[in-house]
Amino acid sequence: MVPLTFVILLLASCDQPAEPLHTDHELNILDDTIINYNHQVVQSENQEIEDFTRRYHWQMKISPTGLRFMIYKNGHGIKAEKEKIATLHYTVKKLNGDLIYIADSVHPMTFELGKNQVANGLEEGVLLMKTGDHAKFILPSHLAFGLLGDLDKIYQRTILVYDVHLVDVKEKNIK
Repeated sequence: MVPLTFVILLLASCDQPAEPLHTDHELNILDDTIINYNHQVVQSENQEIEDFTRRYHWQMKISPTGLRFMIYKNGHGIKAEKEKIATLHYTVKKLNGDLIYIADSVHPMTFELGKNQVANGLEEGVLLMKTGDHAKFILPSHLAFGLLGDLDKIYQRTILVYDVHLVDVKEKNIK
C-alpha cells in the first residue's frame, strides 16, 4: 500500500508549472551560435566555389540565393516556367569531380516546375533556361540537399555541380 503522504505530495506537485528546459537567455545564445555556425558554413562553401570556378576559368553569374550559373550553349526553344513539365539530361558531380548521378537520353529526368520535386537550386537554374540550352550550375549545400544529403549518394553539406541540357518544356496534361 502507498503511504498517504506520498500520494498527497504527488498530487500537489502536479499543480506546479513545469520548469522551462532553457531560459530565454539560453535560447538566444543557442540561436546566435546556430546563426554564426551557418554563416561560417556559407562563407566556407563560397570560398570553395570561388576557388573551383577560378581553377576552371568559368565566368558564372550568382543569383540572390547563391546559385552559380552559366548558360554556355543557347537553345531556341520554349522558356521554362512554373507549372510546365521540364525534361532534361544532366550529370551531377561533387566539386572534386566524383560523378554522383546521370540522367541521359536513355533515362532523362522529367518533373513539374514549381512543385519542389528536385533540389531548389536545380529548379531555380532550370527556370533560367529555354529548350535547347546547356548550362552549368553550382549549388551550395543549402540549395542542394542541405544538412541531411539525399540519404543515398549525396552526403550532408555537399556542394553540387550540375551540367544540364534542357531537352523539352511542355504544358502539363490536364485531365
